[in-house]
Amino acid sequence: MGIIDLLNKEITQQELLNYYNACITYTTLPSKVNGYVFQYKGIYNIFVEKNLSYYKKRRTILHELAHIELNQLEQSNKDLFAFQIDKFEDEADNYIKFLLESRFK
Repeated sequence: MGIIDLLNKEITQQELLNYYNACITYTTLPSKVNGYVFQYKGIYNIFVEKNLSYYKKRRTILHELAHIELNQLEQSNKDLFAFQIDKFEDEADNYIKFLLESRFK
């Protein structure tokens, strides 16, 4: 089970969230931050800017789910993680782009 199943409408967003033990909170975030995800006590917490358009919210949720699916939050060295944020953001964006493009080939 993964994002591709969600994109193919084989599962619902809630089913994927349940699978990952994740929840979404819509809130006001700092300027230029559409969303973020972190894990606390075994639960993935996805925060999304509440004032985004419907499509930007969907894209942000996919992006944050990509971080989970790519195991980017499971870094053993949290100090090293801070230096790789841009790399992880690019990987998540490219992963979603790949999944979306592969659906139309």
